[in-house]
Amino acid sequence: MIRDVNQLHLNPLMDYIDGQTLTPMVKLSGSISNPNTHEPLQQQRATSDSYLDQALDTALRVHHEGVWRLLSADERALLLEQIADALEPRLEEMATIEAWTTGVVIRQARALMHLVPLAFRRAAKHVRTAASPQSLSNAVQVQRAPWGPAVLITPWSAAAVVAAYKTASALAAGCPVILKPSACAPHSSGIMAEVIADCDLPRGVFQLVHGDAEVAIKLASDPRARAISFTGKLEAARAIAQASATNLKPVQLEVSGVNSMIVLEDADLDAAAEGAVNALTALSGQWMRGIGRLVVHRSRYNALLMKMLERLESLQIGDALSPDSDMGPLIHFSHLQQVQAACDQLTACGGVRYEPTRLPDLPGYFMPPTLITNCRSSDALDEIQGPAATVHMFKDDAEAIALANDPESACIAYIFGADEERARAIASELEIGNISINGVSLFGLHPQAPRAGWGFSGLGETGVAENLRFFTGSRTIGVAGGQ
Repeated sequence: MIRDVNQLHLNPLMDYIDGQTLTPMVKLSGSISNPNTHEPLQQQRATSDSYLDQALDTALRVHHEGVWRLLSADERALLLEQIADALEPRLEEMATIEAWTTGVVIRQARALMHLVPLAFRRAAKHVRTAASPQSLSNAVQVQRAPWGPAVLITPWSAAAVVAAYKTASALAAGCPVILKPSACAPHSSGIMAEVIADCDLPRGVFQLVHGDAEVAIKLASDPRARAISFTGKLEAARAIAQASATNLKPVQLEVSGVNSMIVLEDADLDAAAEGAVNALTALSGQWMRGIGRLVVHRSRYNALLMKMLERLESLQIGDALSPDSDMGPLIHFSHLQQVQAACDQLTACGGVRYEPTRLPDLPGYFMPPTLITNCRSSDALDEIQGPAATVHMFKDDAEAIALANDPESACIAYIFGADEERARAIASELEIGNISINGVSLFGLHPQAPRAGWGFSGLGETGVAENLRFFTGSRTIGVAGGQ
């Protein structure tokens, strides 16, 4: 049964700055909407320049005073675990809000929310073991010290999970945090901020601000911000990198790209078709690990295509809050237009479009999962970030590798094949940071696995250990001439 939307509501957007709860004063032109019905729910807002200035001043003061960075690793870990425990009762609320405002079906939203407290627990566990200084000798020691105020800029896709991982890592490292979520999906971060405000962290250690790309650039370019962690689109990543470069501050960029799935001639076609459909439709196709191109051995091309079309034909698109929906709408109208325009462009280049899934009789931002065949690789190099993928044929491993490496960005690749040794050999030739063999999952390959940006898919590495290292710098202290 679909949850009664008349019983749902969005709390007013609030800034959390220096221990105060404040209203973001700048009204933006866009609205947060229900993508299932295209009903506007709340006007988007941004934090004023004066409040941003106050947040930056507060974060720098907190860093200099040492009320957070000078706590022991165990003391910080205990507070992170307190946050994790306090988040548990709010997970259903967070899942419902993300399904309601971003179009992710409630079943997937609930699964993702379990990662939110887990992010804080993993960061707590890691900082206990990784925070001890390294002794190079009796006289020389290497410490890892927090850079200072960390600005975290998060997307609307998997908004709560990305915000939790960045926040937990930066806090574990000893950095004061300023979190700016996407203006399209800020409410799960608001709930997290409310929870953190009720925990025992020193005042001003965690702050939440709101706004669009303009606010993100202001934060990234300010010299008081000492480290920037960003997840989002390539164009925005470039702008953040340029803004950060003026002050030569560390910047971590996580960008998606055109992810490929290679299907070898010995692959289990049922498993490959199931994996491809899941990768195409999870989070309404709006996730960093979704696929942008299928690369299929010519002997299995038609058979795999038919199996995928059969599965897509039975897929149920519907209201994201319905437990019966396999896929929901796209987040907003302009994004729907962008995805449809990208598909139209591929069709204009000679592509043949397959859209077997029936759309619901609802007024929201729905589109069917789309497969486009007959495209040249050179026409399909741009990320679509929606439920659409091109399908390409290859004759040998070298051509499969070339097709998967042709786009300049990808955060993951998938390989399906019975011969795992061969699949690993192909994987080792891909210019991509993560490769999954014979499987697709919302949760990645392993909790401790790093995610590296290759090419235009980002800068630096993310992960539990990698994030903690990013938010700190090495400091070597020793006695000259000592052994």
